[in-house]
Amino acid sequence: MISFVLSIVALILGYMFYGKLVEKIFGMDDSRETPATTMADGVDFVPVKTGKAFLIQFLNIAGLGPIFGAVAGAYWGPSAFLWIVLGSIFAGATHDYFAGMLSVRHSGETVGEIVGHYLGTSAKNVMRIFSVVLLILVGVVFVNGPAGLLENMTGIPRLAWVGVIIVYYLLATVLPIDKIITKIYPVFGASLLIMAVGIILGIIFKGYAIPEIQFTNLHPTGKGIFPYLFITIACGAISGFHATQSPIMARCISKESQGRKVFYGAMITEGVIALIWAAAAMAFFGTTKALSEAGAAAVVVNTISVSLLGGFGGILALLGVVACPITSGDTAFRSARLAIADALKFKQAKISSRFIIAIPLFVIGIALCFIDFAIIWRYFAWANQTLAMVMLWAAASYLVHNKRFHYICSLPAAFMTAVTVTYIIVAPEGLKLAESIGYPVGIIAAVGAFLWFMYKASVTNKTITHDTGKNI
Repeated sequence: MISFVLSIVALILGYMFYGKLVEKIFGMDDSRETPATTMADGVDFVPVKTGKAFLIQFLNIAGLGPIFGAVAGAYWGPSAFLWIVLGSIFAGATHDYFAGMLSVRHSGETVGEIVGHYLGTSAKNVMRIFSVVLLILVGVVFVNGPAGLLENMTGIPRLAWVGVIIVYYLLATVLPIDKIITKIYPVFGASLLIMAVGIILGIIFKGYAIPEIQFTNLHPTGKGIFPYLFITIACGAISGFHATQSPIMARCISKESQGRKVFYGAMITEGVIALIWAAAAMAFFGTTKALSEAGAAAVVVNTISVSLLGGFGGILALLGVVACPITSGDTAFRSARLAIADALKFKQAKISSRFIIAIPLFVIGIALCFIDFAIIWRYFAWANQTLAMVMLWAAASYLVHNKRFHYICSLPAAFMTAVTVTYIIVAPEGLKLAESIGYPVGIIAAVGAFLWFMYKASVTNKTITHDTGKNI
């Protein structure tokens, strides 16, 4: 229990102090106008108040991630607490802040365009394709998953639910952001927070023991902490998917000081949610072996919710496994539309222009709903963290170009390089090589990337003859 409380306190202090440092190093400037005011179009560029923007950003990046990922991460035991806390403060929230604020500085552009500004044209083109494919996969999974669950609960055929969800997704993708998203997202975002508070209070008052942090691998199969834990708990620590979502609110904040609350704060809050669910899973089942035998994450969430909170818990569980993924799927398709529009320089003020991009997206999405792409989806976790790694390198490059302290981004970027390279070498869906090969190669890749970055940084600094004091 002490470790859990200290972890929560650490996240709060991280927001208050490290978040403020990140904001200062970035160069927040409220005298600069934001895209929400300079490019207002009543569709994507719409000013949104801070509290509402925070809840929308929180739900955009959260969905099921900090719940299911934390439950799966709990297999390793309380060491998951350390990754959630350190990952959220020093990697995830920093990543999200820069993803959002660099979008603000670049007219609300999406992640592929931002990466291109700082890592070059080749990186931009790769990330354009990479991010759109990732978003379509997320959208499709969050059609099929909820549709299947709704079929089981109602008896109405899955295809009917697929149709309903697709129609909703299409509307959420093409309609102005203040027609659907700003109205329902704050409600679901607040519900997700209430659900987490209810769960942890249930754990505490019903006498379950939350284990203390120990530097021991408790995974039932002995699967190593590195790199698997760092891939398994993504949302809740660091997730590249967030970089695809942050431009939505980057187009809606009316001053730069909102950024720390909306981007850094939402990620820290997601870390709190992940801590609660990791703690609940460990405490409720007692051992990681019992947890692993309890069933899939959805079953675990339902069991814990109903046991602790009764009928109300069942409703919250329903929200968690149905509503939350739907509210990630719709913004996945919306973000894909924005990314394609940015790449094509295709204005989106007219609804016909939005449909021109959205219809092909949904044709592809609907087609994927009827094929088994489970093998492709197995690569999502790795692809997600690879995107986070690239975004961090782009943010570090921004700091170099502006003569600022780049280590807040370059060090976590190097760490994520080690994680993603090692994982794809040793994982079952990767090269399946021995850890004795994967670990050294991952470390060498991280060190090599960092040294190459430092070299490029020194060259860049030599070409900057004076500092105007203004940021990009």
